[in-house]
Amino acid sequence: MSNDIYPSRQEQTASLTLRKDPVLYSEKTENAPLTANLLDQFEEQGYMLLADLFSPQEVATFSEAIKMLQQDDAVRQTPQAVTEADNGLLRSVFQIHQNHPLFANVAKDERITDIARFILGGDIYIHQSRLNFKPGLKGKEFYWHSDFETWHVEDGMPRMRALSCSIFLTDNNAKNGALMLMPGSHKEYLSCIGETPKDHYLQSLKQQTFGIPDDDSLHHLADKYGIDCAEAKAGSVLFFDCNTMHGSNSNITPDPRSNLFFVFNHIDNKVTDPFCTRAPRPEFIATRKNITAL
Repeated sequence: MSNDIYPSRQEQTASLTLRKDPVLYSEKTENAPLTANLLDQFEEQGYMLLADLFSPQEVATFSEAIKMLQQDDAVRQTPQAVTEADNGLLRSVFQIHQNHPLFANVAKDERITDIARFILGGDIYIHQSRLNFKPGLKGKEFYWHSDFETWHVEDGMPRMRALSCSIFLTDNNAKNGALMLMPGSHKEYLSCIGETPKDHYLQSLKQQTFGIPDDDSLHHLADKYGIDCAEAKAGSVLFFDCNTMHGSNSNITPDPRSNLFFVFNHIDNKVTDPFCTRAPRPEFIATRKNITAL
C-alpha cells in the first residue's frame, strides 16, 4: 500500500527500519504521573515495571473472579474465549473490559490510565483487553513478536501510539513463564515474511505462525538489545510500548501465571482498514465501533 509507512508480510525477506513515531508523547514535567527516571526508562527500553501498584486485597478479588471465569463452561463457548490447541485449557478471554463489571472498572482505574494518557499524549481508549492464563504444568508459550506489527497489518492501526498494560494477577517469574522483552527493540520496526491467511486470528490466538520474526532477525535483535525478564509479585504492573519485541516460555511449573491485559490506544490513532488484503479482525479483538475515551 502506498500510504503504508510500516509495511510487513509483503516481501520474501524481512527488513529492519527505524521507528518513525515518538515513544513518549508528553514532556517530562513535575506534574507527570511518573518520575523522570521511569519515563526515561520507558523511552529508552520500551517498558517499565511498577511493583505493587495493586494491593494484595485487590489481587485476591481479581483472582476469585478469574477462577469463576475459568470454571464457567458458558464463557468457554463464547467467541471471546481462546483455548489451547492441544489440551483445551483456557488460554485467553478477550474483551474483558466490556463483558465483566469488575474488570471494566479496573480498565478505568486512574493508576494505570493516567500513565497511559501521559505516555500517549492525550485521550485514550481500549483497543483490546484480555485475561491471559498459563495454568501450572500445561500453559503454553507466546512466541516472540511485536504487537504493533499485527495490530498494523491485521487491524489497521496507523501509527505507533499505543501501549500495553499487563497487571500481574499471580507472581510472575522466569520459572512460570514471565514475559521476556528485548529492551530498546521498540526503536526499530521489523517486517515479517508471509502473506496473512484468511481468518488468521482463528489460529493465531492459539499459536501464531504468521506475523512472527524470522530466526535471523531474532538473533540480530537479541545480540543487539539483549533479553530481560519481567519478574515481579502479583499486583505489579508492566507497561510496554506497542513495538517492543516480547514473548514468553511455556509453564511447566505447578504455579499458574495469570495476567490482566489492556491495550491503550490514542484516540487519534483509531484503526482504519487493515494494511493487508484481509477483512478486519472481529470487534472483540480490535475495537472499531464501541470506542469510548478514557
